[in-house]
Amino acid sequence: MNGTVYKSTGSWYTVKTEGGTFYECRIKGKFRTQEIKSTNPIAVGDEVIFELESIGDETVGVISEIKERNNYIIRKSVKLSKQTHIIAANLDQVFLLVTLNNPTTFTSFIDRFLVTAEAYDIPVVLLFNKMDVYDKEEMVEVNYLVKLYTDIGYHCIEIAAKEGKNVNKVKELMLNKTSMFAGHSGVGKSTLVNALEPGLRLKTAEISEQHLQGQHTTTFAEMYDLSFGARIVDTPGIKGFGIVDMDDDEIGDYFPEFFKLKSECKFNNCLHLDEPKCAVKEALENDEIAWSRYRSYVQMVTGEEENPYRERS
Repeated sequence: MNGTVYKSTGSWYTVKTEGGTFYECRIKGKFRTQEIKSTNPIAVGDEVIFELESIGDETVGVISEIKERNNYIIRKSVKLSKQTHIIAANLDQVFLLVTLNNPTTFTSFIDRFLVTAEAYDIPVVLLFNKMDVYDKEEMVEVNYLVKLYTDIGYHCIEIAAKEGKNVNKVKELMLNKTSMFAGHSGVGKSTLVNALEPGLRLKTAEISEQHLQGQHTTTFAEMYDLSFGARIVDTPGIKGFGIVDMDDDEIGDYFPEFFKLKSECKFNNCLHLDEPKCAVKEALENDEIAWSRYRSYVQMVTGEEENPYRERS
């Protein structure tokens, strides 16, 4: 039987058949996919082949094969740097929720996420959430970030999920597509899903006053069919986002504004660090490239671990 993985708990997988029936499935024996050393060999969104077997009165599925993935979002656990985790597969787009505070989404996190999505050819829409709670100063900063990422070429939408502001704009982009919502715990992923589809009633949690970061309400990635003809993958909050299996000389290609200038560098293998006549460094000095983007790039190339709670500078 063919099916799509809707939920993964690590040992059991909820699979929906082409006919719309759900089965709880497990993996057949020692299962590995495409030599990816991942904590989860099967991810939400995977198309799989399985067969049914009876255990007592219960019918369960046994997954024997994963079909080839169109794409996937993968991250390296920042603490367990050798472990990777596939968040979801076969996505049409990702919505990355960004909040200025409570919790703070730093540009280093945004940039690492965008680089990974670029590498696997997955469009990203940046949703700047909680626009209803920012003061004038904070609005200036949000507007700066929106302009920065819009100028690079990313679609940005300012929303207030709790109030329903611009939720319809998100809905329009989701029609007939499989989308993933991502971001730190507390940025409003579940609140947004509930605003899009009130009947789901996903659990939401208040921000921890002590740490000003979200409580984990979603423990496993899970896909939902929505009434307006869309599928959504809701994911656990991500603290840090380590990039996986990228050579130093390709990272710059996933920064669109760097890639445009690459041919103007003196050396075709320019890493945009200390090389002479580097077009990217010249653009940086002329304020044509954002310093925050360049700082993120240098962190990735030099292998510096991301600290998701580093102060903005």
